[in-house]
Amino acid sequence: MRPSTILVTGGCGFVGSNVAARLLADGARVVVADNLSRVGSQANLEWLRTVGPVEFVRTDVRRAPEVDALIAACLPDVIFHLAGQVAMTTSVNDPRLDFETNAGGSFNLLDAVRRLVPAATVVYASSNKSYGDLGTVALREDATRYSAPDHPDGIDESAPLDFQTPYGCSKGAADQYMLDFARVYGLNTVVFRHSTMFGGRQYATFDQGWVGWFCQQAAAVQRDPARAPFTIAGDGKQVRDLLFVDDAVDAYLAAAAHIGQARGQVFNIGGGMANSCSLLELFAVLEAHFGVTLAYEKLPWRLSDQRFFVADNRKATRMLGWSPRVDRATGIARMIAWTESLPTS
Repeated sequence: MRPSTILVTGGCGFVGSNVAARLLADGARVVVADNLSRVGSQANLEWLRTVGPVEFVRTDVRRAPEVDALIAACLPDVIFHLAGQVAMTTSVNDPRLDFETNAGGSFNLLDAVRRLVPAATVVYASSNKSYGDLGTVALREDATRYSAPDHPDGIDESAPLDFQTPYGCSKGAADQYMLDFARVYGLNTVVFRHSTMFGGRQYATFDQGWVGWFCQQAAAVQRDPARAPFTIAGDGKQVRDLLFVDDAVDAYLAAAAHIGQARGQVFNIGGGMANSCSLLELFAVLEAHFGVTLAYEKLPWRLSDQRFFVADNRKATRMLGWSPRVDRATGIARMIAWTESLPTS
């Protein structure tokens, strides 16, 4: 019997590299596929090579023949499909790239799995953006955040789908293809609709990875208190639940381990209500840590931005035996340490 093979698409990205590193440390055969287009992906690949004997294949999921060749060559037993275009702003500026990467690339993977390795497990990283702006959720505005009194445990998987922005459409379409290929073809697919993930190996930018981005801004203010204010979209009271990357990796491995129960299921995955945080609340933490006052300018709300999203994790806890373990304060402290380890420009 050949040893189990695990494929991580987008394996040089933030979450993908963390998944791959955990698997390598556990002694698994790990194949990482990535097109190395994302900021930091080359550095993450070099880091993975120090962790263990990773097998790297440079592949673009937009190209079906390349995906077929990848699957045929490694014959994976488990696939963590993390390759994707990750920024809403990029999707608006280049909707074709976004569609071809997220929707088309995911279809290419599914079709190759259907034909070549139909028994493989596929765990897909979808997004809370599948629910649109959640405009029907009644909100209360408090001093530092929005809350949703009718959802004390957060938003569960029964929330209506409402694809908005090209990014929401492409991620949502792939999300539904994953679920439908379980129904129609019997594939072992699982969908995670994620909230905010953060942690080490994340090279945050203005339009993706907001916790890390604002950690960088606070560190820059500490170095130069006279620097120009940074910008935020909206009023700063928007809330997400923060899921530290170690807990995200645990969730992926739990889905693969419980594929009998998880097959064809969708799970909202996040830090939960206890780890929810608004921008303003993060700023208060950063100001205390760095000993600075953060000056910022408000821009208009981003398209389809949710004032409030916190994942109700109860389905994942019940079916996968998973719940987040890293609390908000610990996670932010670790994110700050990662930020401070990066070279400054």
